[in-house]
Amino acid sequence: MLVRIVKLSFDPFKIDEFLANFEIVKDKIRTFEGCQFLELYRDKNNTNIFFTYSYWDSEDALNNYRNSNLFKAVWSKTKPLFNGKPEAWSVHKLASLK
Repeated sequence: MLVRIVKLSFDPFKIDEFLANFEIVKDKIRTFEGCQFLELYRDKNNTNIFFTYSYWDSEDALNNYRNSNLFKAVWSKTKPLFNGKPEAWSVHKLASLK
């Protein structure tokens, strides 16, 4: 399993537009083949910064999503809303405590 963490920084005036679009596409992303889990977080103090946190079956599954028409459509609506360069990390979960 691969965990993907993406940091997104938005123009404060465009946050509502991002959230509205995320609401529309979140189930499509979550049910994309190979995606096991998807969450969206918002920074407590810097409220124009968001993080997506997702689990993927493999790097190939993530790359299939990143090369899909769905990703291209999501990205084309999201990218113009940024006020900073997005950052992304692909990590392996080493421990999980519940």
